[in-house]
Amino acid sequence: MPALRAENWPNWRGPNLNGSTSEKGLPTSFSKTENVLWVAQLPGPGASTPAVWEDSVFLTSVDDSLGGVVAIKLDRKTGKEVWRKKFAEGTFVDDRSNFASPSPVTDGKAVYFFAGSGDLVCFDMDGKEIWSRNIQSDYGEFAFNWTFSSSPLLFGGKLYLQILQRNKPARDRGKEGAESFLLAMDPATGKELWRHVRPSDAVEESLEAFSTPIPFTHEGREMIAIAGGDCLTAHDPADGKEIWRWGTWNPKRVEHWRLVPSPVYGQGVVLVCAPKGEPIFAVKAGGKGKLSDTALAWKNDSKGITSDVPTPLFYKGRFYVLDGNGKFINCLNPETGQPIWSERLDAKTKFEASPTGADGRVYLMNHLGEVFVLAAGDKFEILYRTVMGEDQSTNLRTPIVPAQNHLFIRTDDKLYCIGS
Repeated sequence: MPALRAENWPNWRGPNLNGSTSEKGLPTSFSKTENVLWVAQLPGPGASTPAVWEDSVFLTSVDDSLGGVVAIKLDRKTGKEVWRKKFAEGTFVDDRSNFASPSPVTDGKAVYFFAGSGDLVCFDMDGKEIWSRNIQSDYGEFAFNWTFSSSPLLFGGKLYLQILQRNKPARDRGKEGAESFLLAMDPATGKELWRHVRPSDAVEESLEAFSTPIPFTHEGREMIAIAGGDCLTAHDPADGKEIWRWGTWNPKRVEHWRLVPSPVYGQGVVLVCAPKGEPIFAVKAGGKGKLSDTALAWKNDSKGITSDVPTPLFYKGRFYVLDGNGKFINCLNPETGQPIWSERLDAKTKFEASPTGADGRVYLMNHLGEVFVLAAGDKFEILYRTVMGEDQSTNLRTPIVPAQNHLFIRTDDKLYCIGS
C-alpha cells in the first residue's frame, strides 16, 4: 500500500483549487456495504460538496421540516452530527435544483456557508454564528432563470463571491439594470471590502453563470479567473480590477448559453468550457487588457471534448474533461489540447458532478450514483466501478471528495465515508 498522506478538502475544488489532492492510500474497492466506515443520514437533498478539515466535515442540506437550508458539521471519525444550524429560508425556486447547492469553505478557524436564497453566514468551528447577511437584500434580487449556485471563495485573507446575472428580470425575479459583479468581503465581519462590476456583451440567459471564481498563480502573479457572460476574465485579488479578458465562445450572441463549469488553471493556461456541446478553449494566462484569439494556446472542438456542466480536473499534468451528456471522458495534453485518450463510458445516465483526482485515480459519479474509478495517466483504464445511489436517485451532482485518507460520497440524503 502507498504511504498514507492526509490532506484537507477546504472548498468545492479541493486544496489545489483544480479538483485534485495529493491524498494517497485510499481504498481500491468499495460499495454501499464494503469499506464503509460510516453513513450519515442527512435531513434532505443538496448538491453542495462537503468541506473536510481534519476531524470536521461540513455541508449543507435542504430541511423541509424547517422550511429552509441547514449547515451541518459531522465528526469525520464517526459520522455523528456535531451541530446543525438553519441559516436560510426557503428551499427552491425551480424543479432542477435547490438552495443547498453552493459548497461551504473553511480555513480551520471558521466556516462559511452560502445558499441559493442569498443567505451567507459565518460560524466558528463550534457552531457559534459570527456574522450573517443576505446578498439579495444588500445588492438586489438575483436575476437568474434557474437557482443561483456559485460557491464562496476564501483566498488571501478575503472572502469572495461572484454574481454573474441578467441585466433584466428573469421569471419576474431581479430588476432592470441589474449588475454582474465580484464581491470581496472581510472574513471576520462579512463587511464589503470592495465590489467590482464586471460588464459583458452577452444577452439574456447567456449573462448568467453558475461557476465559481478560481484563483491561480502564474509567473509569480496571483489572479482570480471568472468564467461567464460569454467571456473569461482574470482579476487582481487585491481590488478586483480586471487584468485581462478573452472572449467570446459565443460570437453570434446566442441568448440561452448560461455557463456552469468553472475555469481551471494548469501549466500556464486557463481552460474554459463553452456550453451546450460547444468547444473548450485554453487561454494563455499571462495576458493584459482585451485579448484577441492570438491569446489562445489552443481550441479543441472534437466530438465529445466539451463540458456543459462538470468543471474539468487538472491532475498530474493532464486536463480531464468530462462530457456529461455524451458520457465521454477525455485526457488532454495541456500544451496542445490534443487527446491522449478519449473514451465513452458505459453509463446509464449523464454526469453533472465534476471529476476529482487523488492517489493516481480519477473519480466520477453520475446522476444515478454510478461510480467510475479510472487510472490517472496516459492509458485509459477503468480500475473499479460500483453504484452508490439509491433506487430513487435521479439527480446526484456532488463530486466525490478524497480527504483525510477517506472518500466522501454524497447521495440523495446520505453521506458515505469510505475507508480501509
